[in-house]
Amino acid sequence: MSRRPGLALLFASVCLLFTPFVFALGSSCTAPLTSGDAPPGEPYWLQNIKHQGTAAFNPNTNYTVFRNVMDYGAKGDGVTDDTTAINAAMSYGDRCGYGCESSTITPAIVYFPPGTYLVSSAIDTYYYTQMIGDARTPPTLLAAANFTGFAVIDADPYVPGGGGAQWFVNQNNFYRSVRNLVIDLRQMNATAPAIGLHWQVSQATSLVNVVVEMSQENGTQHQGLNGISVGNQQFTVRNITVNNAVVGINAAWSWGWTYQRVFINNCTVGFRLTTGGTTSATQTVGSEAIIDATVVDTPVFVQTTTASNGTLSGSIVLNNAQLYNVPVAVAVENGKVILEGSTNSMTIESWAQGNVYVGDDGTPRYVQGYIEPTGKTMEHCRLGRLHIRKRTSSVSRLFAGSDCQREVNVFNMFSGCKLIFIDAGTYYITDTLYIPAGTQIAGEAWSVILGGGANFQDQYNPRDIIFSTVGPAPGAILVEWNVQEPYQGGTGMWDTVFRLVKVLYSSCDHSEFDSTPVLVELTVRTCSTPSALQEILSPDCQAAFMALHLTPGSSAYLEGTWVWNADHDLDDPYSRQTSIFSGRGILSESYGPVWMIGTAEHCALYQYNLHGAQNHWIGLAQTETPYYQPVPPPPEPFHYNAYYYDPVWYNSSSPMAWAMYVQQSWDITIFGAGFYSFFQNYTQGCLSNYTCQNGILNIDDVSTITLYSISTVGTTYQLTIGEQGIINEEYNRDGFQETFTSWTRW
Repeated sequence: MSRRPGLALLFASVCLLFTPFVFALGSSCTAPLTSGDAPPGEPYWLQNIKHQGTAAFNPNTNYTVFRNVMDYGAKGDGVTDDTTAINAAMSYGDRCGYGCESSTITPAIVYFPPGTYLVSSAIDTYYYTQMIGDARTPPTLLAAANFTGFAVIDADPYVPGGGGAQWFVNQNNFYRSVRNLVIDLRQMNATAPAIGLHWQVSQATSLVNVVVEMSQENGTQHQGLNGISVGNQQFTVRNITVNNAVVGINAAWSWGWTYQRVFINNCTVGFRLTTGGTTSATQTVGSEAIIDATVVDTPVFVQTTTASNGTLSGSIVLNNAQLYNVPVAVAVENGKVILEGSTNSMTIESWAQGNVYVGDDGTPRYVQGYIEPTGKTMEHCRLGRLHIRKRTSSVSRLFAGSDCQREVNVFNMFSGCKLIFIDAGTYYITDTLYIPAGTQIAGEAWSVILGGGANFQDQYNPRDIIFSTVGPAPGAILVEWNVQEPYQGGTGMWDTVFRLVKVLYSSCDHSEFDSTPVLVELTVRTCSTPSALQEILSPDCQAAFMALHLTPGSSAYLEGTWVWNADHDLDDPYSRQTSIFSGRGILSESYGPVWMIGTAEHCALYQYNLHGAQNHWIGLAQTETPYYQPVPPPPEPFHYNAYYYDPVWYNSSSPMAWAMYVQQSWDITIFGAGFYSFFQNYTQGCLSNYTCQNGILNIDDVSTITLYSISTVGTTYQLTIGEQGIINEEYNRDGFQETFTSWTRW
């Protein structure tokens, strides 16, 4: 056996929602799916269904994906110490923990039924893990009075005596999720530096419906979220509640952060931002965008450690912040008040600190005050919350756990009347998989749909698949999104990964439902960094034509959607670099509304292409330019295709892939972005003089778009209009990255 170039789209435990209000139900349906009729006290449906998912490429055929902590000895009675039992559920099965940089073959859901779980030391989380509590009655992790450890949930533990060494490389700490949990620190001594979450992670990670309860005693040292920014780059955080802390959210350093729907209750300081470092050696918080925050009974909303004194020293954007009895909105620690709050109530519509730009004027204007509001907030779209999928019955399975294709038309049978649950596993398809409007799908620990065969190998005649390929597939479009919402936010994807990588796979014997997974040669051996140009141009390692296409009549809510053309092998013990080639990231022609919360990386022509798009809200968008460029330059190894509105580089002698390319598009808001170019032809000498590429974000001269909190790396011009340089990085150095706070057309 050999392992072929391929793609993988991974479903998290909640992935797709196409609205149940459909024109026709599936052939086996008699009535539309409703909100469910489970009586009070009945567990969340995920607990009681039969779990038969597999880790397709794990050599242990008895490997367990779904782990109920009570099956490992946890009591959940608030009295018994459940630490050992929870950590046993986390680690069972030779999983990827200390000493393992990354792995895709040991996925797990660690599930918590309703209850109170007493813990006396940290829950050290392993790679590729979802911690999920009952969504109807979220369970509590209760820190014992004698709790020891860095944090109750630790996503990247420090090695004792390791001089700061940690389990994982934080920039590659992928595939983590914590959902529906309450972390209660109130039994701990108020003088103890209690931390609820140490969340030092990277892409394909999420915190959903997490509440941190803190001590209310005088002199408390409890902190809600601490360490999630330490030693890392960019994140989006949504739906986080912190009660009764000295510091609600403590940000030590970052390149860029976007917070959405954060609730701060009865804290001393809501956000404490370490600021003032404007070089790589002195990196502090680079950019902070806080949207739709609600802050109650908290003396200070945002506190910086260093006064800006009229120059860039950490960029801040506040949008639609509701304050109730918050006397100080923004202040310097032990210094002056920058923005007064109110002992009653007030709304901060739009306020900024940093360099702002208008039109084609490349001269920055430093602002520390109110700016023009965008008119777009996230407050009105709440469908990113898990509670809409609390189905207690009506679950249908999809060819459970097999990694070979099955002729099962489950979507046409049950669309609109059942939640279709895809057990953990890898599912191989050889032709387009159509999902009707009205379908609701949930995966298990990033279930994988994997496509392959001759249908997806012609880049001149690309074909749609739903989410994956195996074998060279330069003609594959992973997802064609062609569904329109009947109400705002009614179609969407949550925690979904387009993983454009080489994949481990086994032979498929169609006489058997299951086949034995065969672990074969490493990706890095078959698509390693090329030594010659002809190796790049070979189709053998060309993975896809395009990841995601939003058609003009479609609308979408995309949260935690990551398009990753892999730059390294997650299953290589040394995480060595790979050279896998995909043509295009996300093309949107949608008239909207569209919400995008996620990233796209390493595609040859662009990561985001908005053409004729309208009414989009995007943030935080994080991209990286392919490491091999400009040898060859885009579009190679692919070809220009006018039908899909490919960019043409008219004014560049050394073109590189665009992070974002905007043409003839209207009413677009980017609320936080990190557009990075780290290499030229696999070397990094260009970083020191910001010349890895000339321009990375290009807008035509007619599109209406507003930009907030934009950070770049390795790029001379942070914004070009018609490929002409407008915003030069030299004015906006704010650490390792360069940041401008806002740009508006007029």
